[in-house]
Amino acid sequence: MRAAFGGPRLLLRRLREVMAEQVSAQDRLDKIVVLIAANMVAEVCSVYVLRVDGTLELYATQGLKREAVHLTVMRAGEGLVGLVAQTADPLNLSDAQEHPQFSYKPETGEEIFHSFLGVPILRGGNTLGVLVVQNRAHRKYEEDEVEALQTTSMVLAEMIASGELSALAPPGQEPAARRPLRIAGEGLAEGVGLGYVVLHEPRILVKQLIADDPNKEMSRLDEAVEAIRAEIDDMLENEDVARGGEHKDILEAYRMFAHDRGFMRRMKEAIATGITAEAAVERVQSDNRARMMRQTDPYMRERMHDLDDLAMRILRQLTGAKSPTASEDLPENAIVVARHMGPASLLDYDRTRLRGLVLEEGGATSHVAIVARALGIPTVGQAENAASLADPGDAIIIDGATGEIHLRPTSDVETAYAEKVRFRARRQAQYAAIRDKPAVTKDGVEVRLHLNAGLMVDLPFLEETGASGIGLFRTELQFMVANSLPRIAEQLDLYRKVLDAAGDRPVTFRTLDIGGDKVLPYMEVIQEENPALGWRAIRLGLDRPGLLRSQVRAMLRAGAGREVRIMFPMIAAVEEFDEAKAIVERELTHLRRHDHRMPERVQIGAMVEVPALLFQLDELLPRVDFLSVGSNDLVQFMFAVDRGNNRVANRFDVLSPPILRALRSLAQKGHEHGKLVTLCGELASRPLEAMVLAGLGYRSLSLSPAAMGPVKSMLLELDLGRLETLLTRLIDEPKAGVSIREKLRDFVEAEGITF
Repeated sequence: MRAAFGGPRLLLRRLREVMAEQVSAQDRLDKIVVLIAANMVAEVCSVYVLRVDGTLELYATQGLKREAVHLTVMRAGEGLVGLVAQTADPLNLSDAQEHPQFSYKPETGEEIFHSFLGVPILRGGNTLGVLVVQNRAHRKYEEDEVEALQTTSMVLAEMIASGELSALAPPGQEPAARRPLRIAGEGLAEGVGLGYVVLHEPRILVKQLIADDPNKEMSRLDEAVEAIRAEIDDMLENEDVARGGEHKDILEAYRMFAHDRGFMRRMKEAIATGITAEAAVERVQSDNRARMMRQTDPYMRERMHDLDDLAMRILRQLTGAKSPTASEDLPENAIVVARHMGPASLLDYDRTRLRGLVLEEGGATSHVAIVARALGIPTVGQAENAASLADPGDAIIIDGATGEIHLRPTSDVETAYAEKVRFRARRQAQYAAIRDKPAVTKDGVEVRLHLNAGLMVDLPFLEETGASGIGLFRTELQFMVANSLPRIAEQLDLYRKVLDAAGDRPVTFRTLDIGGDKVLPYMEVIQEENPALGWRAIRLGLDRPGLLRSQVRAMLRAGAGREVRIMFPMIAAVEEFDEAKAIVERELTHLRRHDHRMPERVQIGAMVEVPALLFQLDELLPRVDFLSVGSNDLVQFMFAVDRGNNRVANRFDVLSPPILRALRSLAQKGHEHGKLVTLCGELASRPLEAMVLAGLGYRSLSLSPAAMGPVKSMLLELDLGRLETLLTRLIDEPKAGVSIREKLRDFVEAEGITF
């Protein structure tokens, strides 16, 4: 028995007419099941909707007993309907009652029906419900009937997602599509953000589901896919990519998906049911996502992102939509939700309107997280599937401390977080009260607190926080947000403004730390298998001395009549520092020769990020004026853990003896040679870790503006002598590799330290 004459195209047109009628949600659903049953020549058509409590409720039926509507409810995974919802796959049976998972519901009267076809109602890979047709005859439905029912379910998905059905349910039993969600992530930048969702890569809304000419839609799909294939081939033929490596393997895999016959076949089969090419792409990829989201294999989950990107590229080709960019018309109280994002993309957003950031990927030491902390933007990472679960304009609350995300929060959650914001405001007032106090411990030891900065927007924080100066000015941010390489005059203007804002407080400029995952959009991308260990930072500067010289010249000219502090990143050998220092000396000679006003004093330092430098400190320290520890990279290299790889980024705790012994040794060596050692990595911005650094001997820390109040408050309440005694015992215990975090938390509680 096949679908009725007219098929899916006629059904879709009639459904569209029903969707436009001014009737109640229940009446609309009742009409829809009648239409589907007639078109499918089915004796039963039923719609089950997934509720917020995880159960499935019968919302409408044609053919089963009417009194069962809103009465029949199944637990997740219960019965055949529950199985379809659980697996997100169609289920086609000639005799449903023979299936081991068949669950008899006497109130429905379905015992007389044998054949069963159930398809999940999907949107963005998320299951919203189940659509079922049944007949008395023992038969399996044809493939084109399965396709037709899946296509029809797209209309129901939009109806459920719109929230129209919520009025039919009592509180706690609403459809899950618009349910309040709590998503557990990882806190990357502290603070609470209340606002509304803005998708970094907005979904392309498919407005036209019904095709007027299926043959034309087939041709449009072929043309779009061919264009994508050509783009990928062009990328693979690029000279840098053609040399091979992991990046080429990734593109080859991407091309494999673009040429996958099964992927194309499924999209063409969907078009054959009467829908447009855009609707076919959306439907097939929603099915793919639903299956892959249920996979535990990390490789398969990673491939889901590849297919998402491929589907989005095809949709852009079909619709003529441009690649996504940060919205110029950002709404007030915007919270951006993204699968992944680079620091330059974040800086494109209007910071006065941005209240938070949610990332599906990205760890605490990723550069976008570092920039978010510098800008004081509450950020949560590792938020699985957030970009698919959220719709533009949804209310959202994020907690950058706990990593919690509340999507479409209930009123009591909103109230609780509003109180948390008020509490935070009171804490900020307390921090403001100690702004001008030096950070001196209870037993009289001062720890100087500096700011990490990188843009003009950071400079007001100097006054707001009472910082002792800028311990790390990331000069690469100016290069990353520019459309072309900044000229010496532009660099000079920025450095002069930074020094003017600091007044008599010191500013440490780090020379360009680009390469690796910090790519300048206007420079040639050098593909490397291990970019973090590759051509970056000082290595790039020494190989491109013109770039480094122009930057050093701008710094020295900006520092006319005052102190200039220049620091070189990623020094791995004493010889590299000597070579970089020689460039500074050459530029000083150039300034003298051309009668420029000279800096009053020039101090030159190095960043300790490469473990090899730990064993050259006695040779290096006599050559430098100061050292700064870049704990992010140092920890990454010491533990051989890629900080951008979510599978291993949290594998080791930084508060474990191996890294703490290395940090203690650094502080001790600096003290022996009479040279200041500052730690400017992310460790300094977390109060517990900052406390440990003070206990290890660090008397200068550079941290994010948001961390200044909590860290200073902690130091004012700290008895450093007691901590040093505890640390010596814990670090030197023969239990290398074991975190001491819990014991340190016990110490904080016992001492009554708050932060």
